[in-house]
Amino acid sequence: MKRLLLLAALLLGACATSPPGPPLQTVPRVDLSRYAGTWYEIARYPNSFQDGRGRRCVATTATYALREDGQVAVTNRCLDATEGNREVVATGTAYAVEGSGNAKLRVTFFWPFYGDYWVIGLDPEYRWAVVGAPGREYLWILSRTPQMAPDDRAAALRIAAAQGFDLERLQETPQPPRQARLQGRRG
Repeated sequence: MKRLLLLAALLLGACATSPPGPPLQTVPRVDLSRYAGTWYEIARYPNSFQDGRGRRCVATTATYALREDGQVAVTNRCLDATEGNREVVATGTAYAVEGSGNAKLRVTFFWPFYGDYWVIGLDPEYRWAVVGAPGREYLWILSRTPQMAPDDRAAALRIAAAQGFDLERLQETPQPPRQARLQGRRG
């Protein structure tokens, strides 16, 4: 029994690692009504839910909608390039962390498990956003359009780098033209 407790303590200790660098800083405030709508993923850190289990997501979008109960409805879509561009859809909900100015969200796609969604960069006109997690294991560059202007992209990357994210890990997310996406779904 003592060995089992020791093993459990060691495993829990291994899971409680400190994030690299100083604490992640979010933007001061996010107007969720302006943030609502569809965002195109421009780039991301590879992760198990978009790149694991034989999946490779392309043409990824995230759509947010305000709910009457104050939470945010989340719909993520992508085409799985490993399965002939079959559409994959995940729906979930999010809530703003109290005192965060709506810049820190907790998102769930499978209750009771939640993940951190922190807005660490946001264009004043809400044209692009940089989203990460406090442990720096997740990073997304999002845009209101399928392609991002070079100056906007450079600004987003500067924010991520200044927050301690390793830009070498960032992978581009192909956003084919709308017609190609529709053809891919039919085929």
